[in-house]
Amino acid sequence: MARRYAVAGTGSRAQSYIRAILQEHPEEAELVALLDPNPGRLAFHQRFVAGLGGTELPQYGADDLEQMVKEQSVDRVVVTSPDYTHASVVSRLLRAGADVIVEKPLTIDAGGTRQIVDAMNESGKSVVVTFNYRYSPRNSALRQLIQDGEIGQVTSVEFQWVLDTRHGADYFRRWHREKKNSGGLLVHKASHHFDLVNWWIASTPTRVFASGALAFYGSENAAARGLGERPARGTIDGAADDPWLLDLRTDDTNRQLYYEAEKYDGYLRDQDVFAPGITIEDNMSVIAEYANGARLSYSLNAHSPWEGYRVSINGTLGRAELEVVERAAVVDDQIDPSYPSDRVIAGDVRTNGERLVLQKHWAPAVEVEIPRGEGGHGGGDKLIYNDLFVGPGNDPLGRAADVNDGVRAVAVGIAANQSLATGQPVVVADLNLGGWSS
Repeated sequence: MARRYAVAGTGSRAQSYIRAILQEHPEEAELVALLDPNPGRLAFHQRFVAGLGGTELPQYGADDLEQMVKEQSVDRVVVTSPDYTHASVVSRLLRAGADVIVEKPLTIDAGGTRQIVDAMNESGKSVVVTFNYRYSPRNSALRQLIQDGEIGQVTSVEFQWVLDTRHGADYFRRWHREKKNSGGLLVHKASHHFDLVNWWIASTPTRVFASGALAFYGSENAAARGLGERPARGTIDGAADDPWLLDLRTDDTNRQLYYEAEKYDGYLRDQDVFAPGITIEDNMSVIAEYANGARLSYSLNAHSPWEGYRVSINGTLGRAELEVVERAAVVDDQIDPSYPSDRVIAGDVRTNGERLVLQKHWAPAVEVEIPRGEGGHGGGDKLIYNDLFVGPGNDPLGRAADVNDGVRAVAVGIAANQSLATGQPVVVADLNLGGWSS
């Protein structure tokens, strides 16, 4: 019998879950309700559901969460609302009697982790966190290599992630640009990356030190570089001539989901990346110590000309290196900033692709085959939806993530934010993150 699902938070991310329920898993899942404080976004997703052959769904506002669970006999809720709402929304859903699937990050601060863990323990309901990068074949291949003992005991991890001027810039246009909403990129974005490290090396973070700054975006940096006066937002005539501006009218989804829905709550999806009010960092470095003795050196840059990541994991028997180029260059304007292009650019020495290399001591390097993945997040999205709606089954890689994995992932970012504020290293156990501490 199909479980009854609702979606709480009808921004752009909700579409992929709705599509998975209606088209890929109709035997296991039935979509029975939508919840969002913005009636414009609810109407958009009702049209989206109809376009996929679904029926008209009951719609609820944010204050009606418990009523929705009761009236629609909801078994499970997919939470895709903004990060700062997760603690409240997830804990309310659990206490209302529903299990929860929540988009990463689990929450943005220590208080939020305690709130969710307490509600889960009191209600007896479950929380699953959607770390889809675990399911990407290249990341799974690295996990398998380490799990098989190919590099021995892990001693250190070097991890560099770069977001390009299409994708990275987009975090400085929307609600993410204020740390009170997102926890900054060290929580919102890097929780993906810290989760990968935790999972790859099968250990937990114990102490964190961080350094970072808003060094590129924002009004002060724009003034220092002499960029001159700029518009407050991108949906203006002439925006196409400025690669930093996003005109919501040029994309039908953005127009309906955000521009036409502004009148209900005043939310602006297209703020200028060089406008005042940005309180998150765009350049960050983190040193983290792990319970198994390994150490992580991590960096994140949000204004790179290319997008991807490099990770090297050193062990007592050798070294594994994974390099991924998701977008080799940003060369055109006004297309969806969230998804890398497969386009090959003539004359560019950097090309999209991925490579996993293993080199043992006193031996030449060898390339490790990566199974081909198709779809979003390197093929991870399709696999994770199968685990979510069908069940993970017997997975030797342990890719399904529970609430403890969610806490471990945000632990590094939460500790890093505290370190940024104090200039001192932070012991993770001192944060009192709820059910997990080390």
